[in-house]
Amino acid sequence: MKRILQPITYILAAVYLCVDLIFAGLAAPISRWLARHFETRRLRGWIESLPPYACLSLLAVPVVVLEPVKILAAYLAATGHVTIAVLAFCVGELLKLVLIERLFDLTHDKLMLIPAFAWTYRQYQCAREWITRSEAWQAVRSIGLEFLRQVKDRRDLVHRRLAWNEADR
Repeated sequence: MKRILQPITYILAAVYLCVDLIFAGLAAPISRWLARHFETRRLRGWIESLPPYACLSLLAVPVVVLEPVKILAAYLAATGHVTIAVLAFCVGELLKLVLIERLFDLTHDKLMLIPAFAWTYRQYQCAREWITRSEAWQAVRSIGLEFLRQVKDRRDLVHRRLAWNEADR
């Protein structure tokens, strides 16, 4: 049984890592940047004044509004507009995650007052921790980090060559 589950675990870890690297990895820095650069004191105050269940409802708004973008992207891809479909999917998913990240940061304490939400969030954290400790995750993560290192090395090499060529002129 373990032999059967191990490849599935590797595949799930790879998929999770890709999604995490691409979208969640971008969402957190963008969310922090938005928080630093846009003054939203009144909106922030209003959100923080909401009761716990209203905070939970507010957290669902980006999902309800932006989830149909996936359907739109699928339709665009099916009709031959693959580039626009990929762009729509990526922008919609990133925007959704950025909004959820910001809202969750603002409402975390109140959401934890809802017993079912707090229990579910703890279960999510345990599952995520289990995945990140797994051998499959570590293997896929090291491959991903090595790939990123190689991309950065190549980028630096190109920049050095361009600077070298500019110096020769």
